[in-house]
Amino acid sequence: MIEVKNIRKSFNRTKVLKGISAVFEKGKTNMIIGQSGSGKTVFLKTIMGLITPDEGEVAFDGRIWQQLNEKEKLSIRKEMGVVFQGNALFDSLTIEENVGFPMKMFADKSKSEIKNRVAEVLEQVGLPGVQKKFPSELSGGQQKRVAIARAIVLYPKYLFADEPNSGLDPKTAIRIDDLLHELTVQYNTTTLVNTHDMNSIMEIGEKIILLKNGYKAWEGTKDEIFYSDNPDLIDFIFSSDLYKQMRELFLKFGFKK
Repeated sequence: MIEVKNIRKSFNRTKVLKGISAVFEKGKTNMIIGQSGSGKTVFLKTIMGLITPDEGEVAFDGRIWQQLNEKEKLSIRKEMGVVFQGNALFDSLTIEENVGFPMKMFADKSKSEIKNRVAEVLEQVGLPGVQKKFPSELSGGQQKRVAIARAIVLYPKYLFADEPNSGLDPKTAIRIDDLLHELTVQYNTTTLVNTHDMNSIMEIGEKIILLKNGYKAWEGTKDEIFYSDNPDLIDFIFSSDLYKQMRELFLKFGFKK
């Protein structure tokens, strides 16, 4: 579980995060959504410890990040898996070397143990036998799955994904969503996904935080979205005609909470 309390952050006197609090549960895909400029990227990076907040605290299963020394922070970083928006794969390394990189950096494992674990996670993400290939030899969707394999190779307690479907076709994006959800359940991770992808939100959004202008504008589940009368949520979610029509049908036929 990750608990965030009253996080505030400013850059050059511009307030970006304005007192956000939230609880992200273990074993669920927790989503941070919002329009460009809402503060969601800064919020995610602050939770990950990449940005230091001006006020507030972030706790990882009760361990308050702002109160830890560098050794203790490193211990938590080893428990994190990160899927970057641009994948961040090393072009000069093979897939096996890319996925095994965190194990070489943070785990005291033999070459054979690393090799076996890499093969295992590549199998899990549906890419068996690609170990000797290079990133340039794979499609965008396959590269994303490699990035996910690398993120889970150390059995993370906390899994972060920044716009994981960016640049992917709809079919591949759905596969990535399903994969993230499956791995969240399998590893019982606290998963945070930063996204504006409506399909992702409606398919795997078990806990959703909507940010607007640096504030938490709404909090709930995907099942509560259609019944909410929150104007900020309605403006964000139902901007397309399709979702407007879906919401109207839900309300018209009385599918109430």
